[in-house]
Amino acid sequence: MTVTGTGNAPDVVDVVALGESMVTFLPSRPGRLADVPAFHRSIGGAESNVACALAAAGHTTRWVSRVGADGFGDHLVEAIGAYGVDVSYVRRDPARPTGVYFRTAGDRAGDTHEVAYYRAGSAASAMSPAGVDLDAVRAGRVLHLSGITAALSPGCLDLLRELTAPHPIRPLISFDVNHRPGLWGEAYGPEVLLDLARRADIVFVGEDEAEEAWGLTGGPVAIREALPEPEVLVVKQGAVRAVAFYRPSAGDRAAGAARAGADGTPPSPGCDTTPRPAATAPALKVDVVATTGAGDAFAAGFLSATLRGLPLTARLRHGHLMAAATLTAPGDLTAPPPRPLADRLAALDDPAWGRLRLGPGWTDADAEAAEEAPTP
Repeated sequence: MTVTGTGNAPDVVDVVALGESMVTFLPSRPGRLADVPAFHRSIGGAESNVACALAAAGHTTRWVSRVGADGFGDHLVEAIGAYGVDVSYVRRDPARPTGVYFRTAGDRAGDTHEVAYYRAGSAASAMSPAGVDLDAVRAGRVLHLSGITAALSPGCLDLLRELTAPHPIRPLISFDVNHRPGLWGEAYGPEVLLDLARRADIVFVGEDEAEEAWGLTGGPVAIREALPEPEVLVVKQGAVRAVAFYRPSAGDRAAGAARAGADGTPPSPGCDTTPRPAATAPALKVDVVATTGAGDAFAAGFLSATLRGLPLTARLRHGHLMAAATLTAPGDLTAPPPRPLADRLAALDDPAWGRLRLGPGWTDADAEAAEEAPTP
């Protein structure tokens, strides 16, 4: 596929992802940033991670962003493009730099993990509704966004509000909450993120971040009650499970009311309207190498299965499998499992799914070997 970005109508792709990517420096050994002698250059960015993973899985994708007119910007555009992602709508900014960050080798959840960001005033923070090609952004079956972009600048927030507003050619909006308190400063991030999530069609949120951002402690059901609008809500419960809710259609609600009043009396105003998960998928047992990028990989797996029209439980399982590929490799990005392998594993019965244990290199193994992996 060739996209010129020269004023012609942009080609339609499966997924467009909009957001900042940064050059990532990974340590050559464990230890404090002050003690690490050398770093390996890589790339990182929630939205571009999703675009790269989906492209590697066989989908057509586009990344829209803004990078500096510098060597780091060159590297990002070339590296992301090498995955097969269309990067022709990435704008170069001669006045602002490409963002970079350094991190330690330890697990992000650990007390010794350090991350040093150099993204303030970056080229991506200058994105706005007037600064991107909105037709190219909307020319996807799915548009994937995250709360990180909203925190970068008022212009970026205006852009996300523009893209999530009703529009004649609005694609399916996928939104990963990605609550990052350190990015918001004095701004009231939780309120903004809740508003954006309510405007999206598919929402990904972790149970822990919903508690941190919105004070929701009642688990997935409480989160769904706070977010009734999205067509699909996916709540990730860490290493335990992921659950998904469908928004009932008007017909579904009418049918429910009819069933409630089947005895000839009107349904009681107090009848149980508690939302219930439409699908649940236990997380896989994984020998973790690094956790960075796992949430993006989960979103990519879920969206891939959504584009293929798979059932909701299969979408959750494909999310887990894509996340497992990232969890068992260093860095933000790794090759996804081959589709035949992923389809075979996602189709396992519940006991066999529960017996799976995946370690480094599992995506190169055949399905039978993975299926027979021992449990701890």
